[in-house]
Amino acid sequence: MIYTDTRDKSVQVDFRTAVLNGMNKSTGGLYIPVSFPKLDAGFINKTPVPNFREIAVNMAKPYVGDEIPEGDLISIINDAYPFLASVMPLDRTSYVLELFNGPTCAFKDFGARFMARVMSYFNKDENSPLHILVATSGDTGSAVGSAFHNVPGLDVTILYPEGKISKIQEKQLSTFDGNVRALKVKGTFDDCQKLVKTAFTDEELRAKLRLSSANSINISRLLPQSFYYMYSSLVVRERAWGDSKIDSPAIITIVPSGNFGNLTSGLIAKEMGAPITGFVAATNSNRTVPDWIATGEYNARPSVATYANAMDVGAPSNYERIISMYSLEKVRELFASYWLDDSGIIDSIKHCYEKTGYTIDPHGAVGWKAWYDIKTGAMKNLVDGVKNDITKPGLTPNIPAWADKVVNNQAVGIILETAHPAKFGETVKQATGQSPVLPDRLEKVMLKEDKSIPMDNDFSKFKEWLFENLKA
Repeated sequence: MIYTDTRDKSVQVDFRTAVLNGMNKSTGGLYIPVSFPKLDAGFINKTPVPNFREIAVNMAKPYVGDEIPEGDLISIINDAYPFLASVMPLDRTSYVLELFNGPTCAFKDFGARFMARVMSYFNKDENSPLHILVATSGDTGSAVGSAFHNVPGLDVTILYPEGKISKIQEKQLSTFDGNVRALKVKGTFDDCQKLVKTAFTDEELRAKLRLSSANSINISRLLPQSFYYMYSSLVVRERAWGDSKIDSPAIITIVPSGNFGNLTSGLIAKEMGAPITGFVAATNSNRTVPDWIATGEYNARPSVATYANAMDVGAPSNYERIISMYSLEKVRELFASYWLDDSGIIDSIKHCYEKTGYTIDPHGAVGWKAWYDIKTGAMKNLVDGVKNDITKPGLTPNIPAWADKVVNNQAVGIILETAHPAKFGETVKQATGQSPVLPDRLEKVMLKEDKSIPMDNDFSKFKEWLFENLKA
């Protein structure tokens, strides 16, 4: 498979180069496959549905080509995924895709663990370490730290915004040792991301250090997240008739979104043949992409802090990949867009709990409310000409091509539950009156020592720190 650059289509690199470089240092662009091969129809229509690891191997093969032999690829995937995604029904037409079964209780375990093993595989013959720089607004850093901890030949520096993530999330980031360390930056996630991106384009740094990324900037983080979209859509397609008695329903995937890497992974799965009809881009008050879809104007902005902090991104990187894949017209056909403010998030956690008995986290809560509103009248209102003000929470005024399927009760929704609710215990308790049970793996991390390093939001100081602390 050949990979090109979102900013320069003349660029052509192999998978190894795209993975180890993270992004194109010459242009600042992101790598993306030149094509998205379809999975064989016989495999997609197999009964019973192929298991998650089978799907992962078959989806990964065309992207790694002969750079990773099939036997090694199978070993990488088996080692990466001792846990699985799970599909849970909430009501007749709503499912939640639980993505918190990994070691750090967040969906990013799926991408980070695959990426760490692929990077280690490609780096095994190198004499110098590969330095991973990663910015996080919450869950990315802990997933990357866990996935890369003690992996030979790899060294990880995590940047997170001080005071803007939950206590559990910070503990998961700040307690690593050895080849992983965390810098707490006086600023926002966007500031952290800018420091990382600037480092990748700094010629002096790149001349001394081998740098790569572990955000969804890196294609090896993005591709494996497509596996669970394929898996969940096949599972729901197989069971939907028994749940809803809807014949061949349109499957709509509702994606809590911040940097929009997860949604881009869903687009890759759809391109490969996943039976997904459309998407809902669901976010918090950082509504850059919903505003773009509604108005046609993309205006990056400073991020604001919310209860759904992993989505606190005002300048989402993967906007570049989305517009390199699709025109705005095509995006509007595929996507509905929706946003909630903090009071709406609290109300949604409570509503989901009271309506279904399911305790959902603040990010999944945005997805739940988006789907519930869409299927209970918001989409019909939009079709009938009643448009919501884009400056107010709710469904933004764009009518996707699948709107009639919802209006005519011919659709089901898969809501991505991207993190365990216990990671946001105070917020969940505020909404439901009850604290979610803390999984053992989260309880243990709370007892560890904080080893984070303070860092100013100043690239010259960050660069100086990198030179002083990272080995060439």
